[in-house]
Amino acid sequence: MNLRDLEYLVALEEEKHFRKAAERCFVSQPTLSGQLRKLEDELGVILIERTSRKVLFTPAGDAMALQARKVLKEVRELKSIGQHFAEPMSGEIHIGFIPTVGPYLLPHIIQDLREHFPKLEFYLYEEQTQVLLKQLEEGTLDCIILAELEGMEGFGSIPLYQEPMWLAVPQQHPEAHAKVVPLHNLKGKKLLMLADGHCLREQALGFCFAAGIGEDQRFKGTSLETLRNMVAAGSGLTLIPRLAVPANPEEGGVSYRPVVDPVPGRAISLLYRHYSVRRPCFNELAARISLLMRPLLE
Repeated sequence: MNLRDLEYLVALEEEKHFRKAAERCFVSQPTLSGQLRKLEDELGVILIERTSRKVLFTPAGDAMALQARKVLKEVRELKSIGQHFAEPMSGEIHIGFIPTVGPYLLPHIIQDLREHFPKLEFYLYEEQTQVLLKQLEEGTLDCIILAELEGMEGFGSIPLYQEPMWLAVPQQHPEAHAKVVPLHNLKGKKLLMLADGHCLREQALGFCFAAGIGEDQRFKGTSLETLRNMVAAGSGLTLIPRLAVPANPEEGGVSYRPVVDPVPGRAISLLYRHYSVRRPCFNELAARISLLMRPLLE
């Protein structure tokens, strides 16, 4: 038994497909299948039921995959310990972003981070909040950057920046030419929102409900770009994070206006596992990101 065999087992358990698992592990399908058969022989149990249509894990296979995932997580932590003491700002770092942050934050920071920390090798991933939290807990990711919500107290957190939300309206809308829009001006109106699973939805709803603003139930967006297109088509209004507002706030048939009294917004933070030995690295990254964001959001 070796660590590579455990990686094959975990990949197959997650993909439920030999070819996809082999591609993920950068080996041929016969190699992966053969190594797993050897693992079964060594353990003396059947881990996988092989059929022509699908891969089924036996109870023994499920238990083995669960333990293998824990072992691989601990191995990654061992590597991190060695790397941390050798040189904290070097080696691979796997960072997750939520979809309403990554595409709008990364263009402002990634080139600078690579130049500022030349010995770090960045691996970037985009997923919704609950997926990222699970991957962080399991050790697949080193840290994640997202909007903080209640229920994240089980992780360490470093604040990065406060991001206001602007109102996006069709260019023919009465608020399209206002310098700022008081939140109470929207009382009784309904805004377009993202679908369930996006943390921006929960944050926007919190401000809206408190101000007597409803949700337009006719449509739920899968991305900020979808919401933007719906607004441009005259199908409604929405709140957009400041970094997603284009340089020209009259672009693409949409007008973007700051909202005040109060200013709706969200806290963007870097989350990490409490016991991670890479905290000094996270501190350096967070400080640099905060510095880069300050002039953009003032």
